[in-house]
Amino acid sequence: MNRCKLQFMLPVLAGFALLSACEQTAETDVVSETASVELPNGMTVKEQIEVRQGHLKKIGKAFKAISDQLKAGSPDLAQIQTAAATVPTEAMGMADWFPEGTGPASGIKTAALPIIWEDKTDFNDKVGAMQDAAAKLDSIAQAGDVAAIGAAFKTTGGTCKACHDKYRKDD
Repeated sequence: MNRCKLQFMLPVLAGFALLSACEQTAETDVVSETASVELPNGMTVKEQIEVRQGHLKKIGKAFKAISDQLKAGSPDLAQIQTAAATVPTEAMGMADWFPEGTGPASGIKTAALPIIWEDKTDFNDKVGAMQDAAAKLDSIAQAGDVAAIGAAFKTTGGTCKACHDKYRKDD
């Protein structure tokens, strides 16, 4: 590149770099400000999202344990029962995990879609259906009938899918 073009390009490139840095700082500032906003429940937005994600990960881990055992040639009923008991316990209060301000507009990474807060009644209905199915799954698992557990697991998984399909960013 000749010297004349280089002299012209350097200030332009420096300007772009400065703008880019300002945008990143502004975005980071908004996220950090939003993250520390205190919700009516006493948690910050960031804490609430982390708690929500923690519960959902534990539910996912329990589902995987049940699924793995149901696929096994000789399922370990004790593992299924332990995992099945985890699901309704972890799902308690699920509707409260999604207070206003904890969606993607917060700038904090979340798979929750904005429609949760736009269609809260349907969302809460789906959460209730999941909690009911999870309680039935646990009850059936504790009774020990593996075939019945498989059917209840499928039903419970269907309630999770119904919610994820509408209210969660692609899995």
